Amino acid sequence: MADQNVPPRRPRDDRGWDGRQHHNADGYGDPNTPAPYGYDSPHPYQGGYPAQADPREQYGEAYPPAGHPAPAPRGPQWVGPEGLGRPAPARPAGSGLPTLDDDDEPGRKVGRRKAMVALGGTAAVVAGGAALAMTPQIRGLFGDEAAAGDATGSTVTDGTAARPSGQQPSTVRTYTEQNESYMGSRAGEALKKNAPAGGRSFSGPAAAAAATQVTVKTVLAKDPILHLARRTTFGPTPAVIADIKNQGIDAWIRAQMDPEKIAPSKAELKLAELPTQKLNAQQLRAQRDQLNEQGAQPEREMIDATIARQIWSKRQLFEVMVDFWNDFLHVAADFDGGEVYRNSFDQDVVRKYALGSYPEMLVAANKHPALLIYLNQKDSRKDAINENLARENLELYSVGVDGGYKEPDVRQAAMLQTGRGIDKDGKYVFKPEQHYVGKVKILGFTHANNSTDPKKADAAIDAYITYIALHPSTAKYVAQSLATRFVSDTPPKSLVDRLAKIYITNNGLIKPVLMAMFCSSEFWAGVGQKVRRPMEYLVATYRTLGVSPDASPKHNNGDSKRTPYARGLRQIHDKLRELGHYPMGHPTPDGYPDVYVAWTSAGTMVNGWNEAGEVLAGYRTTFTYTPPEKLVAKPPATAGAYVDALSQRLVGQKLSTREKNLILGVAGVPATAKVDATFNGAITAVARAILASPQHHLR
Repeated sequence: MADQNVPPRRPRDDRGWDGRQHHNADGYGDPNTPAPYGYDSPHPYQGGYPAQADPREQYGEAYPPAGHPAPAPRGPQWVGPEGLGRPAPARPAGSGLPTLDDDDEPGRKVGRRKAMVALGGTAAVVAGGAALAMTPQIRGLFGDEAAAGDATGSTVTDGTAARPSGQQPSTVRTYTEQNESYMGSRAGEALKKNAPAGGRSFSGPAAAAAATQVTVKTVLAKDPILHLARRTTFGPTPAVIADIKNQGIDAWIRAQMDPEKIAPSKAELKLAELPTQKLNAQQLRAQRDQLNEQGAQPEREMIDATIARQIWSKRQLFEVMVDFWNDFLHVAADFDGGEVYRNSFDQDVVRKYALGSYPEMLVAANKHPALLIYLNQKDSRKDAINENLARENLELYSVGVDGGYKEPDVRQAAMLQTGRGIDKDGKYVFKPEQHYVGKVKILGFTHANNSTDPKKADAAIDAYITYIALHPSTAKYVAQSLATRFVSDTPPKSLVDRLAKIYITNNGLIKPVLMAMFCSSEFWAGVGQKVRRPMEYLVATYRTLGVSPDASPKHNNGDSKRTPYARGLRQIHDKLRELGHYPMGHPTPDGYPDVYVAWTSAGTMVNGWNEAGEVLAGYRTTFTYTPPEKLVAKPPATAGAYVDALSQRLVGQKLSTREKNLILGVAGVPATAKVDATFNGAITAVARAILASPQHHLR
């Protein structure tokens, strides 16, 4: 992508959790001296890609396939004092992953670690299957046997060296294309076999839900209300389920499609405690020195605010779409300039058009300082053309790498887009003296481009951006990506084709495309076909546990510069960095992959389970937590019935007999045993085991 240029990124000062299972309210180790967020001088790129799954789990020991350089691994990264991608200090024996609990106590029938792994530990899931397969890598992690290679096919589906970019396929990944490359593995082939095929449209979502029979194998309850809540929010809560039941499926979806009419939550109002979020780009520039003295970090506060909205906003479909566009039209938060401009990009581009018009979003993005800096367009002029943004507009943000463009199209687009830059006040400006004048022809778009008038020359670029945003290949690309997000890692072609047609018919408006998807049988037939990525798992955990944004009475705020709420959000943010998945965190323009096999990592799962235990125990005193013994209002007196009630509360359904027995083994009691509200002291372990189940991992 973009001539292999990676946007520069400043060294980070973030310090992650130190790995202790039990610690005080400040256990994530906030940095004491934040780095200044100056924007004038570039810094060499540091840190590499966020942690990824070990590709050997997909391709076997023969990975990488011949001719393909190996990408950086995805999985948990320990964040040391020097930031991500830097060597962490030596850790005491036993302090790393996993830290599940003291295991295999005398007399315990089922060890907690083994039970947790049997419930949810998987690096190769057939999403929605009756059971979750445990790979040799995970078994080795827990000492059952040595890890062994899992040899799989090496065929990938992301193009050839003759592609338009002329680069190796593994180094060029569009949002959709990198999903497809992961799905070329053996695990991906297994997922495809369990995906729904074909379908039809109905008059409304409720009619589609009522008429659709779920035939795929899945451990999830085939309840359309639960399915809708899992896919259109960051995790069901009792309040969301009640709202859907009270309003009805159709009315609830319509309300979510109109987020401006949904009142902000208490947590959203508390975002006023993040001072830089109230400042525009010009104010951030002007107040740079003062904010540095205060330790304020605008781009980090923006991520903090995004996490807060994902957990507590009632505008859940809107927030899901914001996350979708942040991967599709991706501009990383941590680039040199992000501290000043990325929050404005979030507000004025992504959030403004998330449920609006994608052509308008792409036009706005191409005039925004954040994108102009991120992809070096501000440095492109007629006598020194930079192709980065022109290439990514085609390869990532519109038609896709296989959308029909050629190298001459990239060059013509790069010439046409010259002249766009930033003035001394940090605002968008068109500089006619730097603009190439002359006829251009790009993927069927032609323009005389013969005017030196700034408005006419700028309008010619807008016309081109609008053209590619409405191209049939873009329609398919957007449709494929939306269907992958909401329906299945391998969405049916019938649905993709239908959504692409709706996109074209409605000139790139997103609401009609989403409504068409919710009116399709493919959406309602896809129960259990998506697995939560690390960020989604953690956010869903906070949501289902009913965590409140108010500080616990136990909290002792030792930071006079930030409120407990601000500190708590930063702690979650740091944990997500450690998991390798946080809002706007991918350093390169392709965004995070949205298929499960890209995230299969034993360490990531264990780290997520450990964090669920921390939340259940209420160790983050910057927030208020429901004690685990009070999650069920009137707990049953017997262990088996209590597990049923608690799983109904946390994951919306009862578990299978096998899963329930594993959880009873965690507590060391039979189903008929008498228990109190604390499950005889084991309630935290029991609740965490439920949150390690496939019913909580699947969405």
